[in-house]
Amino acid sequence: MKYIIKLFRLSMVFYMISFKPCIAQSVNFNAGGLPVEIIADNGIEWHQEKLVFIARGNAKAIRGKITVFAKELRAYYKKSPEGSTEVWRVDAINNVRFETDGNIAYGQHAVYDVNSKVLTLIGNNLKLIAKNDTLTAKDQMEYWEEKQMAVARGNAIAIRTDKKLYADILAAYFRKSKNSGTEIYRVDAFDNVKIITEKDKAESNRGVYNVKSGIVSLTGAVKIIRDQNVLRGCSADVNLNTGISRLHRCPKGEKRVSGVINSKNK
Repeated sequence: MKYIIKLFRLSMVFYMISFKPCIAQSVNFNAGGLPVEIIADNGIEWHQEKLVFIARGNAKAIRGKITVFAKELRAYYKKSPEGSTEVWRVDAINNVRFETDGNIAYGQHAVYDVNSKVLTLIGNNLKLIAKNDTLTAKDQMEYWEEKQMAVARGNAIAIRTDKKLYADILAAYFRKSKNSGTEIYRVDAFDNVKIITEKDKAESNRGVYNVKSGIVSLTGAVKIIRDQNVLRGCSADVNLNTGISRLHRCPKGEKRVSGVINSKNK
């Protein structure tokens, strides 16, 4: 009897939605222990056979501190033995914007996995803006809610003013800022790492960027190029704020620091 009453109430909600197309409609669901609210200008469709709700027209999904905007949202749900519904995945389609703690990310398509609390963005012009820092990627952008981490994959770039850190993969870590929201305090760079400053160009296999100090610690096949001079070593520190690079000696048993210095004077 309780199941019938719940089903009747839910059916009445969608009955009323279908006859009010000019007013933004919203529906609340349970999602991983937290409520998720779906809002759309052009109404919300309920496809019972496919276990999905489809919201169209300036659609947005709100769950805790996370809000996802898109032209269309698809909320996939599962039924509990008691007859209630629980959303386990939300797809955002076309002109996706994702906001949390003052940070904004953009993409063409997004998938939010409720159980893992991971939002994945794909498409052209992938970008995440976190106050003074920007992350861009070609292939994929992820936001890991519980780990407070964003991952940019494929020709990834971390940008602060005119300073840029390039890599195949960048992992940015967030923490609470003094004013409000969160900010990036560290970026880990993996594979084909490259830094370009006013004076130098540095390359390596791995890098760790301390955003506050502006220092990037490089390891693995490090190469620093200035004009026609090339220095090679096992590790180096590149200060993006001062433009000064320091190459460190290698541990015992490994190759020594080496360099080729070209001089115009004989």
